[in-house]
Amino acid sequence: MFRRSLMLVTFAFLTSNIQAQNAIPDPPPAPREFRAAWVATVDNIDWPSKRGLSTDEQQAELLRILETASRLKLNCLVLQVRTTADALYDSTLEPWSYYLTGESGKAPSPYYDPLTMWVEEAHRRGIEIHAWLNPYRARFGNNEVADLHISKTRPDLVKPYGRYLWLDPGEPDAATHSLAVFADVVKRYDIDGVHMDDYFYPYPITEDGKEVDFPDDPSWSKYQQSGGTLSRPDWRRDNVNRLVQKIHQQTRSAKPWVRFGISPFGIGRPGAAPGITGFDQYEKLYADATLWLKEGWCDYFSPQLYWPIEQKAQSFPVLYDFWRKESTANVPVWPGLFTSRTGDKSRPFPPQEIQRQIETVRLAGDATGHIHFSMKALMQNREGLAEDLEKTLYANSALVPEDLKAAGNRPVAPVVARSNDSGDVITIRPGNEDALKVFAIWNWNGKEWKFDVIPATQAEYKLPEGVQRVVITAVDRFGRESDRVATDR
Repeated sequence: MFRRSLMLVTFAFLTSNIQAQNAIPDPPPAPREFRAAWVATVDNIDWPSKRGLSTDEQQAELLRILETASRLKLNCLVLQVRTTADALYDSTLEPWSYYLTGESGKAPSPYYDPLTMWVEEAHRRGIEIHAWLNPYRARFGNNEVADLHISKTRPDLVKPYGRYLWLDPGEPDAATHSLAVFADVVKRYDIDGVHMDDYFYPYPITEDGKEVDFPDDPSWSKYQQSGGTLSRPDWRRDNVNRLVQKIHQQTRSAKPWVRFGISPFGIGRPGAAPGITGFDQYEKLYADATLWLKEGWCDYFSPQLYWPIEQKAQSFPVLYDFWRKESTANVPVWPGLFTSRTGDKSRPFPPQEIQRQIETVRLAGDATGHIHFSMKALMQNREGLAEDLEKTLYANSALVPEDLKAAGNRPVAPVVARSNDSGDVITIRPGNEDALKVFAIWNWNGKEWKFDVIPATQAEYKLPEGVQRVVITAVDRFGRESDRVATDR
């Protein structure tokens, strides 16, 4: 009797041990990384490749960029849609861009709305589109502008400065106009974010060895006559501060899921970070970028850290650490990388520099991300960089970090079913009417979990060969995940 009991206990132990060894572990958390690139349209840097391309040619280039972004597993493109008080979309407020058709005010022919196509095609691939607008720059160079252009409808708001025309930040009507443009884009297009870069008051120009001051005497005089007490530099900074704050407020009020990102010059102030020297945007651009970060007047912050890791006076890791510490309002810091210096003949980065910078950001351990300037360098696969990223640092997909400011409930879990007898194709549909962005998918192959992302519009998913179990969550436009749903093959 004792011997039989011992055998039963031993059998039970061995059985449970085998079951434990064969048990499938739970998937790890979804990897999160804002993995983006700027698509610059000013001066035809990225798209379209030159002015006056046909509609078919513009659209073909657009699709090639999105296909490359999808292959690299980027999850966002920051598309420049307002370069110089113009529009790369259908607008009643500003004229069609010279950089699109080669003529200010001229629509594409045959007609299409570029921003609509960018958004639809990006979302079809599970990629976000953030609309990048310059708030003050009104013209670059000497190209003619259409009658709708602000320099013709309100010449009192525009100042010549070097090769530029510039909306005067001290003119309240200029701010009102730019705010209306931002609001119009947010309202009419299904974008995921709005974005502005480092052009506030213009970068200083010199003539005969002397720095030329911005010609805002009329607006400065009006401010003083109204009883204003700020110094001129503080008044200029206040003009910019109020615009930044209002863009953030009106964007989140109109569509809470649309994030507002800012990409200022990479140095806050010389000396603010240990050993850092260089250009002072606070004094020269009247950009109090540290204040915007501390006050939480944006939803992500992407300082242009365009220097190599080993350059001590503008060290990439030192500057990145500085901005992260300044983010006391918990705004994520996703730095801009000067990817286009890879393969540049005048001041090249070694091929590994960008990869090392991405690794530096990842090692910080918090909600991570970065933006490449610009997409052109990845399209050209300079020095093999895009190919290397695809095989290594971008080998796996990643979700955009969750927006921690989001209110409301998380999405409902998706409904999953087999769609064929072999079980290698499943259908996925939303659990309710939640506005979803993507589905996050984990595949268990007997050894490890592999992570994948598909757009929420994709109804079917073919399981990779050898997959034994699949786990799925629905992800909404705030980046929030539902409960997990599992099914075995």
